[in-house]
Amino acid sequence: MDKKDYYEVLGVSKTASQDEIKSAFRHLAKKYHPDVSKEPDAEAKFKEIQEAYAVLSDEEKRKQYDQFGHAAFQNGAGGAGGFGGFDFSGFDYGDIFDNIFGSFGGGFSSRSGGSRARRGSDSLMRMKLSFEEAVFGCKKDIQLDITERCPDCDGAGGFGEKTCDQCHGSGTITSEQHTIFGSFLSKTTCPKCKGEGKSYERTCSKCHGNGQVRVNKEIEVKIPAGVDTGSRLKLSGKGAAGTNGGPNGDLYIEFQVLEHDYFVRDENDIYIEAPITITEAVLGCKKEIPTLYGNVTLSIPAGSESGEKHRIKGKGINNETTRKKGDMYIVLKIVTPKKLSKEQKSLLEELSKTDLTDDDDIKNFTKFVRKNEK
Repeated sequence: MDKKDYYEVLGVSKTASQDEIKSAFRHLAKKYHPDVSKEPDAEAKFKEIQEAYAVLSDEEKRKQYDQFGHAAFQNGAGGAGGFGGFDFSGFDYGDIFDNIFGSFGGGFSSRSGGSRARRGSDSLMRMKLSFEEAVFGCKKDIQLDITERCPDCDGAGGFGEKTCDQCHGSGTITSEQHTIFGSFLSKTTCPKCKGEGKSYERTCSKCHGNGQVRVNKEIEVKIPAGVDTGSRLKLSGKGAAGTNGGPNGDLYIEFQVLEHDYFVRDENDIYIEAPITITEAVLGCKKEIPTLYGNVTLSIPAGSESGEKHRIKGKGINNETTRKKGDMYIVLKIVTPKKLSKEQKSLLEELSKTDLTDDDDIKNFTKFVRKNEK
C-alpha cells in the first residue's frame, strides 16, 4: 500500500525544526483524536500522524527517512515489525498528550491535574435599589450563602496525608494501548485518588472530605453613586472558594433600580415634567422646581409652550464610576383647567373676544382651513 509522505501528513516542510514538527503534531492530534473528533476517518488520521511524528521527532529516524523514505523502516531495512515495518512500542506521547488533552477529561489528563490550585467560581446576585439609593449611593448589608475553605482541615479534606499507593503520587496511571501500528503510552487520572496523588488516614468530619463548607455570612456592601439598572458591582474574593489553595472567585451584584414618581433618568441626565397654567405660560412666571439637590427657581419666559425644555447644568447624577456629572432638564406641560368658577369662565370668555390671531401658526392654519373649504 502506498504511504503518504510523513512531512505531508504533518503539513510541514522538509526543513522544519523540531519545534515546528511538535507544534504541527499537537494541532493535528487535538483535531483527530478519536475521543474528541467526530470525523468518520479520525482514528485512521490519528494513527497516521502518530506514525509520522514518531519518525520525524527522532533525529536518527528522521535521517534514515530522509535518505531511504518509507523503505528505511520496512522489514530488513533497519526497522522492527509493526505496520509497514515500523515499531511504535515504547514510544511515549504522554508529555505531549498531557498538554493537549488535559482539558478534555476522559482518556488523557495532566499528571498533576488533580492537585493543581484552582480558582473558585464566580457568583451573581441581584439587588433592588430605590431611585435615591442608586443616585446617591448607599451601604447595604447582604446575606450570602457561599462556599469557603474548610477551617478544620484548611481545605485538605482530611488528616494524616499519605502518598497514593496506586499512582505513587503522580495523580495519573500510565497504560499501554495497542494499535495496528504498534503500541503507545497514555495517561489517565488515577481512580483511587482522583488525580490528587495523595490520600488521608482520616476524613475531615466537618467538610466530609470535600475541603469546602457552605456558610452564611452577612457583609456590608458600599454601592457607589450613579449605578443604574443592569450595572454590576464586583466584590473580589467573595465568590466560591478555590481548591488546592486556589483563590476564591468573585461575587457580582447586578442592580435593578426602581422608578421615581417624578424624576426620569437618561444615563446621567435627569428629566422632570413641570405643569404650568395657561396664564403662567402666556404671561411668564418664576416657578420653583425640585431637583436631586433641593429646589431651584426657574424663570419661565412669556409665551412658553408645552414640551419646551429648560436645562439646568450640573443638576444631574454625579456618577462615581464614570466620574461624570449629568444635567437636569425641565419639560413644560401646560395644564388646561377642567373645572372653572363663574368668574374664571367669564374672564376667559372676555379674553376669547379679543384678537389673538397675530401668531403665524394660527394665521397659516386659518388660511389652510379657508382654502380647504368646498
